[in-house]
Amino acid sequence: MKIMDFLCNEAIITDLEATDKKGAISELVQILASAKKIKRPEEVISVIMEREKLGSTGIGQGVAIPHGKTDIVPQQVGALGISQRGVEFNSLDGEPVYIVFLLCGPVDIAGQHLKALARISRLLKDRFVRTALRDAKSVDEVIKIISKEDEY
Repeated sequence: MKIMDFLCNEAIITDLEATDKKGAISELVQILASAKKIKRPEEVISVIMEREKLGSTGIGQGVAIPHGKTDIVPQQVGALGISQRGVEFNSLDGEPVYIVFLLCGPVDIAGQHLKALARISRLLKDRFVRTALRDAKSVDEVIKIISKEDEY
């Protein structure tokens, strides 16, 4: 499984405006809706925020991977937001988040959902990839960085 299989090119933002968790999640879900990848964005936001109540998906090192499963979404889709200012996400390390990778998929693909989360985690664990993504000035740069890492 490759990240670019589920990351929607039209849902990559290099200048995420939100400064808090709900705002960042809402911004990414709205972009997926604008790209016609999901319907009923308010319900998708609600599903992801419910998942956040179980524990923050701000995993540390400036990264958050908010995610959820719902039958509102026909297939697994992802959105990526990069913040220059930082997002307050209640991260495990208490630090702001600069890379928010949102993942949402149907309920009946739990195994595929877990594989996608593992793939995203593996990608963002690499300090050099995190730095390159934060320094990216365009969506094309972000896609090149991820596509290059997707080869491995």
